[in-house]
Amino acid sequence: MEQGTQLMRDSEFFPAAEKALGSRLRVIEQGNLGGSGGYARGQLESVRKGTATYALMMDDDVVCEPEGIIRAVTFADLARRPTIVGGHMFNIYSRSRLHSFGEIVQPWRFWWQTRLDGYSDWDFAARNLRSARWLHKRADVDFNGWFMCLIPRQVLERIGLRCRCSSSGTTASSGCAPGGRLPDGLAARRGGVAHPVVGQERRLGLAVLLPPAQPVRRRAAALAVRAGRPDGAGVSQPPGQAPGLHAVRHRAAAPPGLEDVLAGPHALHGQLPTKLGEVRALMTRFTDMQLKADRDDLPPVRRDKPPKKGKDDAEIPGRLSQLITAGLMPLRQLRPVRPMSREFPETDLTAMDAMWYRLARYDSAVVSMNDGTSAALYRRDPELFRDLLKRTVEIHQRLHREWPRLAEEYRSALASVTSPEAWEETFRPWTDGDDD
Repeated sequence: MEQGTQLMRDSEFFPAAEKALGSRLRVIEQGNLGGSGGYARGQLESVRKGTATYALMMDDDVVCEPEGIIRAVTFADLARRPTIVGGHMFNIYSRSRLHSFGEIVQPWRFWWQTRLDGYSDWDFAARNLRSARWLHKRADVDFNGWFMCLIPRQVLERIGLRCRCSSSGTTASSGCAPGGRLPDGLAARRGGVAHPVVGQERRLGLAVLLPPAQPVRRRAAALAVRAGRPDGAGVSQPPGQAPGLHAVRHRAAAPPGLEDVLAGPHALHGQLPTKLGEVRALMTRFTDMQLKADRDDLPPVRRDKPPKKGKDDAEIPGRLSQLITAGLMPLRQLRPVRPMSREFPETDLTAMDAMWYRLARYDSAVVSMNDGTSAALYRRDPELFRDLLKRTVEIHQRLHREWPRLAEEYRSALASVTSPEAWEETFRPWTDGDDD
């Protein structure tokens, strides 16, 4: 599946790969329809052709050992019934750390977590495999990660293809979690399809290396389809996050994601070709969305006064202190910004240290990204804060008012939205005249 601007066929390595693979290679080029569009097209072609036994879902920046693919296929071949086989995710920046083994969805607030009998971020440099007894077993999960997920073709034929929302981190009808890691893989579970993550015993472990991901917010459509809460409680925010948190962090957070949900399920496919362009246009309006590869492209740190004694960024406040800060920080938006902060950032922060209770202290800051390859300038804007907070409260109130209707609409439309016929219509601009 080719959706990028740097085409694979233009690579100097492509001719050799094409020659080696021969007739087995087929490159399909289409517009950038997001992660869900790429995955769904691959799944659709697999179902259409009918010759493949499995579809293997992987992210595009993994490092995969071929042995892991052989193990996954062998395990699925020996399963007594159709089984979605999941792999583990190791941190590519710290290769001894197991970042994700197997995850479940908390039904009371529809949020994911590590299995209760497992651990996250397990460092094999500190504890070897032999001493980690919890790793020596099969673990059944609610969904399998997008980083390595083997799906039988007959499962795709039975429950449909990937929903459009999966590119936003909300659903994946096939049972393979999207970039946001929160799927509607429960559809496969309810259909009787097992979701094991293979244990590490007898060298059967399946794993890939990948940069660790951060949680994303947009899971509302999946919750509308699957959650049992009639009032939609917990839909709009991850646990522990207030509606104005992103605004407090000087992030250009706005309600368009929830507005997409309110538009209903039948608008999802129509948004695919245009959504990426809309997001990129939005990014040009805010400095915190404009990444600079070279830190020197951003202004140096300068401030009128040094930080007060005991108020450095190394301090991690306790729970009570965070609650007090959360209550007081919005009041800070009533104060004007310090003049020098418009020209010069007041501090440099790494992505790990850019927590809301730190960022909210400053009128501007340079924040580096998780991989350390770029940075962005964050600026406090009281007027924008008030606008975003007002819009966010309004959209949340509307969401809760309309939740019963929305939930019923999404449940009723799930089969049609994920059907091959719906996806064929979405892909039509890139399939007309294709005789293959």
